[in-house]
Amino acid sequence: QVQLAESGGDKVQAGGSLRLSCTTSTNISSFFRMDWYRQAPGYLREQVATTLIGGRPTYKDSVKGRFTISRDYAKNTLYLQMDNLKPEDTAVYYCKGTTWGSGAPEYWGQGTQVTVSS
Repeated sequence: QVQLAESGGDKVQAGGSLRLSCTTSTNISSFFRMDWYRQAPGYLREQVATTLIGGRPTYKDSVKGRFTISRDYAKNTLYLQMDNLKPEDTAVYYCKGTTWGSGAPEYWGQGTQVTVSS
């Protein structure tokens, strides 16, 4: 069974940094696409960053220049480096992996809480 597990969420002050991790139970190369999403209370889940095998990362406008998505193939781990955090970045962060299989099955992690205080 494919599982994704996020970690690294914490409470930080504005201007601080965090690195989120998403470890996969299977070879991370099996996901041709991986995304970070976030959901703040009362808001819809929104896409934050995307990485495609063989493609360039893309980011939500409000996080460009502050967040960096990357994969470590040796550790089967997806990262989200978050710098210069702002209170509006407060949310539960989720990773999603899309596999190469028929119908491109998607898998989600359980989420990790990030809280940024002003």
